[in-house]
Amino acid sequence: MDPAATTASIQSDSEVEPSSVWAWWPSWRPTSMSLLKSTEAKILACIQNDLWARFVTLPNQDRIWTLSLTNKMARKPTQEANPKTPLVMVHGFGGGVGLWIRNLDALSRLRPVYAFDLLGFGRSSRPAFPADAAQAEQQFVRSVELWRQALGLESMILLGHSLGGYLATSYAIQYPSRVTHLILVDPWGFPERPQPEAPAPGMEVAKRPAPPRWVRAMATLVSFFNPLAVIRAAGPWGPGLVNRFRPDFKRKFEDLFDDDTMTQYIYHCNAQTPSGEVGFRAMSESLGWAKHPMIQRVQQLPASMPLTMLYGARSWVDSSTGERVAHIRGQSHTQVLLVNDASHHVYADQPELFNKVVENICNSVD
Repeated sequence: MDPAATTASIQSDSEVEPSSVWAWWPSWRPTSMSLLKSTEAKILACIQNDLWARFVTLPNQDRIWTLSLTNKMARKPTQEANPKTPLVMVHGFGGGVGLWIRNLDALSRLRPVYAFDLLGFGRSSRPAFPADAAQAEQQFVRSVELWRQALGLESMILLGHSLGGYLATSYAIQYPSRVTHLILVDPWGFPERPQPEAPAPGMEVAKRPAPPRWVRAMATLVSFFNPLAVIRAAGPWGPGLVNRFRPDFKRKFEDLFDDDTMTQYIYHCNAQTPSGEVGFRAMSESLGWAKHPMIQRVQQLPASMPLTMLYGARSWVDSSTGERVAHIRGQSHTQVLLVNDASHHVYADQPELFNKVVENICNSVD
């Protein structure tokens, strides 16, 4: 184990909220880490298998909110209790461990499962992130490695959704010996931003009208703010905005909760002072393209590392990028799967199929 991780610790849940560099900011928003905690607790109450929830404190005192699950046959959520390679699940932008509620029980039947809130999101610490894209990415990835060291996981099946898929790939490139299979679910940040095509010789390109001045002014104004600033700026109207603009989250989980539990969870995850959101903004360009597209680095994954990419057939993420990845990797094991009747949140839209696919992948590992 890295000596730098020797001061890391594991703490039980407590009411002490993660430290934040934004603590001075006055808030009129109806949110707090305590409200996030209670909303999340209602979600996690659905879990049937053994659940251990706690903070993992890194050497720099950042805390990573972590769930460990095992089948009831194994009383301790450790590799010694179950020798199978653990599955580690990394959520996407603006999410948290609660969004895996349709998957955690099913996937922990046969092996340990870990899920954690990325640094700067959910209930984890919200430190400052640098404005440089590479440095922000490295801060995320390094926190995952220190988290792994603190838990003593020698290897893992690493699954990442959206932003989590981008960071999981970066992690697998930097720490390949720790990843036995990489699973990417509708990953963000892979394709390069399209460039305007040059006209063919002798052909003229029709000029499109420039956007109105007010549209350009608004686009410029928005570029100065973090992606979810509107939720925080709305103050007491923030929860209503989430319900209005993301009603799909309520529908995806309506058989589990007949109220606004899931949209409240999304609100409380993102109405806190921004941190990981700042890191994401540093790594992205306008309209959400990555400044350092992963397609340019995917060849750095070891040829021996199996890779599976799952896409929702109705997602805004272009699944053709997966085919490009498979082509780049050549003879390396790369599987690209398209899940019908699923949008970006494949794991919630088609949970039974998603769980079966992931379980089969895990079983192929051991």
